[in-house]
Amino acid sequence: MPLATCTETVDRTCAAVLDLLLAHRRATDPQAPAPACAFPVQLTRLAGFVAAGEPITFTLPGFPCKSPSPAKVLGHLPDEGERRSLAFLDRLCAAVGEVHQPGARMVICSDGHVFGDLIGVPDHHIDAYADELAALIRRERLRHLSVFDLRAVLGELPHEEKRAHVHARYAPTVEALRAELRADPATLALYRGITRFLAEDSTGFEGTRSALQRDCRQRAYGVIQRSRAWGALIAEQYPRAVRLSIHPQPVGAGKLGIRLLDADDAWITPWHSTVLRHPDGRTELMHRQQAERLGRLVLRDGRPSHYEAR
Repeated sequence: MPLATCTETVDRTCAAVLDLLLAHRRATDPQAPAPACAFPVQLTRLAGFVAAGEPITFTLPGFPCKSPSPAKVLGHLPDEGERRSLAFLDRLCAAVGEVHQPGARMVICSDGHVFGDLIGVPDHHIDAYADELAALIRRERLRHLSVFDLRAVLGELPHEEKRAHVHARYAPTVEALRAELRADPATLALYRGITRFLAEDSTGFEGTRSALQRDCRQRAYGVIQRSRAWGALIAEQYPRAVRLSIHPQPVGAGKLGIRLLDADDAWITPWHSTVLRHPDGRTELMHRQQAERLGRLVLRDGRPSHYEAR
């Protein structure tokens, strides 16, 4: 095949794959035009796999653990929100295989242990969540998915040692983050979103509301530091991968935000909420307290799973 023809084929395939992702894009600027050509980072990464005739690797940090707030979630193990989200990601990879024959795989980079101490979730709950996540992938036969966490790179070291190692090696300084917040609206929005989540999830805090806000703002810096550190570690482990994110991202960012399930709040995730299923089959994510008012609890395998709208 002539070089020009080969290049055109690669470009068409990459654009087709990107279009599949953009259909589920989670954006900070949803009204801004978002043609495929506005995402050069993703197109370049995709081209590396397509030109080589290899399966595309996506990495998605997330699925850390359930929120510690009983007002938001049904418990500390994956439920219908995770089940549906993982099934969606597997279908997305299968759809990529329709336009790029070698297919695609999605590495779920479960990051709960990276900042469990900052969000108030015990490490044994995080272990149980990650183990059940992997078991769910096996049970549902989601063959395009796999789970990666700190155990894959640091083995059975104590959790505090793992966190300290990752932070020391990869995390930016607080000073650098503060400068970025002043200069970058997207980073500022992320910081405010994390601060809000930390405040909502703080159970048993003994102190004034203003003291809680100060504490959450301080911990939000730590969460972003660890999140950046985790991202750097993932990039080191998967240097060619196409990086996805569960957070909204602007057009042209190095990460592409991906929407897992429908929700009114662009920041809500399956691990900060529960699923409400409507009579027409439509599902949406919302906090447990809201879902309880609208539906009845449904069990799966003897555990709380989701709510069915009345």
